[in-house]
Parts: sequence; structure tokens; C-alpha cells
Amino acid sequence: MANPIFANLPTTIFEEMSGLARDTGAVNLGQGFPDDPGPEAVRAKAADAVLNGYNQYPPMAGLPELRQAVAGHYARNQGVEFEWASEVTVTSGATEALAAAFLGLIRPGDEVVVFQPVYDSYLPMIRAAGGIPRLVSLQPPHWRFDRAMLEQAFSDRTRFVVLNNPINPAGVVLPEADLALLAGFCVAHDVTAICDEVWEQVVFAPAVHRTLIALPGMRERTVKIGSAGKMFGLTGWKVGFLCAAPPLTRTLARTHQFLTFTTAPNLQAAVAWGLETQQDWLAAMPAGLQRSRDRLAEGLGREGFVTLPAQGTYFLSIDLPASGVTEPDRPFALRAVKEAGVATIPVSAFYEQDPVTTVLRLCFSKRDETLDAGVERLARARELSRRAG
Repeated sequence: MANPIFANLPTTIFEEMSGLARDTGAVNLGQGFPDDPGPEAVRAKAADAVLNGYNQYPPMAGLPELRQAVAGHYARNQGVEFEWASEVTVTSGATEALAAAFLGLIRPGDEVVVFQPVYDSYLPMIRAAGGIPRLVSLQPPHWRFDRAMLEQAFSDRTRFVVLNNPINPAGVVLPEADLALLAGFCVAHDVTAICDEVWEQVVFAPAVHRTLIALPGMRERTVKIGSAGKMFGLTGWKVGFLCAAPPLTRTLARTHQFLTFTTAPNLQAAVAWGLETQQDWLAAMPAGLQRSRDRLAEGLGREGFVTLPAQGTYFLSIDLPASGVTEPDRPFALRAVKEAGVATIPVSAFYEQDPVTTVLRLCFSKRDETLDAGVERLARARELSRRAG
């Protein structure tokens, strides 16, 4: 007998839409990966490390030079000091880091507050650990939570809260007031926060990313998760970071050792070198993505589409009803890829309960010609939808 938590899961919306894009030759504005190959110097370092470096098992917790580089990066950029040997663990991507946090920390019966829209690995892994998700639904256009929403979600059985900031798919960078409100609830209820901060480097001015672990009362009760793949636009590398106080890290590292044990040493070496030497690239990268965001938004605007604000991540969302689309997001997305040749992601896929069905997510980390073609094809999809309606 299979575990029903996993046996009954559908194919992820990302694989579904990317598969349709491959099958139909559609422009892919769906799955979140950039067209740009990433910084050449970092890629060259990885290649050199394969040919001339160490290719056997690295230390389970990660190469010391990478753990030191991660600690240095967060000290310089976010003002958070981590002791690299006892507070930083390298994982095979952020998804593995999340799995280690959920499986290692959650006990059967623990309630876990989770915000919708939600990354699709959260809920099955929480349930596999025996946790009970308590969902808080965020709504467009602002995707914010308030005190009343938290009061309804938190109880004396709450042990964890999972926060994705910046938020995928909404593109929202939570302000410090929201984080302070959540931190207050965590302290009052003695709750541990698992913070998925993979988009922390992809934030557009004037927005500023604040990390929950830096707020009063949160240093000892927060697991901070980062992603080199997002920092350097190298999503296939799957190099992630778990940062937490020593009592948490001891459990996280022991869980990690029986998930993937370790991560390719050449990629670890290259990321360590990149974090130490590529500060100019990391600082400039958001500006290039912001230009792509603006190009896509302006092109959609010329065609009469209404978009929602995007302060970070690779994603821009369309308000379908305001844009003259009466179909819900999933039927429209399927029509767009099959009939008009452009793949997108319906935001309803990020909800388990009471889904928002009026928003379509687009990935703008693409070449100009890809973005322009996507705009043209989305306009065609809207016309086809109107004719069908």
C-alpha cells in the first residue's frame, strides 16, 4: 500500500504547464527559471572544481568554506550573525531544506500555520511529519495578513508557522510591520518559524527584504532557508542553506544526513567563491530583472491587461477580470498554452482551500523577445476566450 499523502498528489502545476509548453512549442512564462545562464565566472569555477578539485563525499553539513561564506553573506547583507560551524547547514536545494525542517522538527499532532498561496511542497511534507496545517488565505491585490487573521489561526496547539517572504507567486515583499506582528504571535505562543526566504536577493527598489530571524525574540526560534540557485540564477544547481540556532541546527543537520546526506562539492565550492567575490553581480542582478518586469508589465498594459504590483521574485501577476477575461485562471491558462502558445501558471494551484481563481502568474526572467511574444499570445488567448464565451 502506498502512502496516500504522496500517492494521491497530482502532477505539479509547474511540470504540467512546462510539459504542455514543450509538447506544443509554446512560449514558457510558467515555470520560474531564467533564460540567462547565470554569472559566467561562477559557472567557470564549478567546472574547474570538477576537473581539478575534490569529487568525493564532502562533509555532511557542507564544505566549511561555503558555510563560512553563507555566514559572511548574511552578516554583510542582512546584519544577522551566524556561527558557521554550529548554525549553517548546506542542503540540496531549498526544497530539501524545507523537508529537513518539517520532518526533523514537527511532531504528530503539532499545528502549523501556513499562508496561502503556498508552495506545493509544504502541505504534503507537513502532513508526512504528522503536522496539522492551519491555513491563512491571503488575497489580492496586497496579499497581506492582519491581527484578526493570525488570532484565528494561532491556538495553544500551534507549534510552527511557515512564512514565504518574498512571496511566490504574489511577488510581495512583506513590510517590517507585518513581520513584527507575526513575531509577536510567535513569541506569545512559543512558536518556531520556518522561513522560506529563497527570493531574498531578488527584491526591487524601493522594497527592502527584512528577515524574520532578526526581529526581537526570533533569533532562537527561527529556521532561515536560503537558495544559491535563486541568488545566482542557477536554479538547476540545487544548493540551499539552513540557518538556525545550535539546538535547532543539531536536529536539522541530522535530518538532512538521511535525506540527501550532502551536495555536489564542485557546486558548493563555486557558490562559496561566488558569495565571497561576486558582490557587484549580486547587487546589480535585481536591476536587470526589474527592467524585464517593467517591459512585461508595459507590454501587457498596452494590450489592456491589468497587472498587480511585483516587488520581488521572478513573477508578475495578471488580474484576469480587470483585464477582460471572464474564465477562471486554470481554464484560461490551459486555453492559452494549447490554443495561443503561451504557458502561464494559474494562482489557484497555490491554494488548497477557497482558491483565488482570478489571478494568472507570469515569469519575467526571460529574454525580451520571449516576453514580447508572450504578451502577443496572451492577447490572442483573451480573444479566443471571449469568442468561446
